[in-house]
Amino acid sequence: MPRIALIHALSHSVAPVNAVMASQWPEATLMNLLDDSLSADLARSGAGLDQAMHQRFQELAAYAVGTGAQAILFTCSAFGPCIDAVARRYPQIPVLKPNEAMIADASRARGPLGLIATFAPTLESMPPEFPAGTNLRFALAAGALDALDRGDAERHDALIAEQARQLAAVGCGTIALAQFSMARAQHACEHASGKPVLTTVHSAVLALKQRLGHYLPADPHCLTP
Repeated sequence: MPRIALIHALSHSVAPVNAVMASQWPEATLMNLLDDSLSADLARSGAGLDQAMHQRFQELAAYAVGTGAQAILFTCSAFGPCIDAVARRYPQIPVLKPNEAMIADASRARGPLGLIATFAPTLESMPPEFPAGTNLRFALAAGALDALDRGDAERHDALIAEQARQLAAVGCGTIALAQFSMARAQHACEHASGKPVLTTVHSAVLALKQRLGHYLPADPHCLTP
């Protein structure tokens, strides 16, 4: 059974990815690492993804690898360069950004793509990861993350769904939800927009399962970190 490390910056990301893993990859052994200060520190520091933030990601990854993790999936979409650095340090295992698989799926969609986030820095860090020439329209579901923090999941979903409706109204043929914590709003967005809605969670789990199959030897215990 492969051992997968899931590293989170938001507590709201834990349940969605664990639910999808349970349904799509039940034989995997999961470990969840949460530092819920990462997003808050990034939002208020003004320093961006500085050396201190990079070091925090390296330490989280080193702990995961030290426990025997055979793959790492980060679920925090605003930290792409930090995750890239981790992947360079551990080329012997799959290290996935939360959004890279969804971006690959979205790049095959036709027409303008609507990208919704609830965390403003995500709309700064994520768009450059799309292929050049991708026709992107952005939307911030302001207040949705605060609603989720208060335990008002219905309000969270409604605010995201309203942005999906508006993006569909301006011609977006596909909607993409930029954060793992937003996956719960997928069906509400589909209903509001009438468009297919991609989530980082579903795309990432499928991609990780496929990629790990190329890394594991016949005897997975032979894999060394």
